Amino acid sequence: METSVELAGLASAAAARLIDLLATDGWGAVKSSVLALWRTAHPERVEEELGDARDELLQARRTGDDGELQGLLIAEWQARIIRLMATRPDAVDELRALLGPEPGTAGTPEQRITGSMTLEAHVSGGDAFLAGRDMTVTRGEQA
Repeated sequence: METSVELAGLASAAAARLIDLLATDGWGAVKSSVLALWRTAHPERVEEELGDARDELLQARRTGDDGELQGLLIAEWQARIIRLMATRPDAVDELRALLGPEPGTAGTPEQRITGSMTLEAHVSGGDAFLAGRDMTVTRGEQA
């Protein structure tokens, strides 16, 4: 059984993913799966509210003013997802399936993200090359 901290983290990740998907062409492909989560709690109302949120977000993106709205929508839907999980504990597995693999668990050990990185370069009269991982720089003629 998950702790409340784990469930809050799942709700946060799910809400962020939901809001990200709302403003993409991929929304249509996952819409029915998302609505199925609320199948016992007025799915038609949730569909309307997600539609309204999508319209607002798309309009805000057109005007370049979506940052604050996106944060507000994530907080709103995080709270809704937490309430959903409280009334439907089986929704936890459905949420995990919708989200896909947890960050840092997909891929080979070499491909996993396990930390953070800060890169900074100050260059005067030369070149700077920064990479988060593999990089090949070739200069001059090759043999």
